[in-house]
Amino acid sequence: MEEVVRYRLTFEGRVQGVGFRYKAKYTADRYRLTGFVKNEYDGSVTAELQGTDAAIDMFLETIYGDRFIKIMGIDKEIIPIESDERGFIIQY
Repeated sequence: MEEVVRYRLTFEGRVQGVGFRYKAKYTADRYRLTGFVKNEYDGSVTAELQGTDAAIDMFLETIYGDRFIKIMGIDKEIIPIESDERGFIIQY
């Protein structure tokens, strides 16, 4: 069984006003990831994703494939796991 990891990702590019958070929620649920996604004041989007590296890679591949979203860069950092987290939410 693969190890569970958690990343904080900051997406830059055309990532607000294009359904990014809703696509992220749908995709995270599809790959059984937990965490959250939220818009930032600087125009970026932050997400925390928890799951296997394989599932997180599939999430990123799916998000990159969206025709409305244009990711120009991602900052990715590993962070501690949230052991009591049970789902993926959109934060406002």
